Amino acid sequence: MNTEIPVIEIRDLHRRYGKLDAVNGLTLSVRAGTCYGFFGRNGAGKTTTIKCLLNLLRPNSGTAYVFGVDPQKHEVAVKSRLAYVPDAVAFYPWMTVRGTLEYLASFRKHWNQDIEADLLKRFQLDPNQKANHLSKGQKTQLALIGAICPEPELLVLDEPTSGLDPIVRREFIETVIGAYQSGDPSRRTVFVSTHLISEFEGLIDKFTIIEQGRELLTMGADAARDRFRKIHARFAQPPAQLDFPGALNVRQNGREVEILANGNSEPLLERFKSLSPEELRCESLSLEEIFVASDLLKKATA
Repeated sequence: MNTEIPVIEIRDLHRRYGKLDAVNGLTLSVRAGTCYGFFGRNGAGKTTTIKCLLNLLRPNSGTAYVFGVDPQKHEVAVKSRLAYVPDAVAFYPWMTVRGTLEYLASFRKHWNQDIEADLLKRFQLDPNQKANHLSKGQKTQLALIGAICPEPELLVLDEPTSGLDPIVRREFIETVIGAYQSGDPSRRTVFVSTHLISEFEGLIDKFTIIEQGRELLTMGADAARDRFRKIHARFAQPPAQLDFPGALNVRQNGREVEILANGNSEPLLERFKSLSPEELRCESLSLEEIFVASDLLKKATA
């Protein structure tokens, strides 16, 4: 039996704003050493969920445990082991970049000066520049440095690359987060809410898609790519009306037909082969494509 305590454990979480159910019965579990993706449209309840985890909001009912304890009762113990980067970051405007990092470091038992120097150089931030003169992207970079340098056990990221240009974004995701996790892979955990799913594709181990505060789909990334596939065929002549029972979606454009398969790609491929297409290929959906197709997945998993 696996008795490992999850880093994050959410059970039947509810959080309402008046009559609006921002989070409505959400359940998920994040084990140590993984990169967990938390996906949903704007207003789906992602940020509210994260704020409940950090005791920035109190849930109306249900539980949200971090490191096996209630953050409402053990807030300091929980927050000393994690770092959080929100979508909108703010710093004391009169502080310089250096002063801001020194201020953040004063709250931490551990601070990796080598990582700080490397990231300042990588992001090309001037340590003497004042925070109120930084662009939105530069403020995000400063927040990311402040989150990585303590080398926390849990990194909670809410749209962490918002405002970053594509080159810096890719550099941060592939190099910085990758290096953070590889430093202690069995203990360092990333919980990331992002719209830029494709850029985190290679890092995410498991994900949850939520809609209107409810879980829509939770799967391991590899299992999802195995299950959801796109089959594309081209015929010599536009085919007559096609019947593909069990397909998530069928789209025809002249001689070309594309379907989405939900764990039943083999019989659908055989059905295509019986129609003698000129070209036939099958490929896994990316995590972003799975998210875009979430309305279809909702019907498939209902």
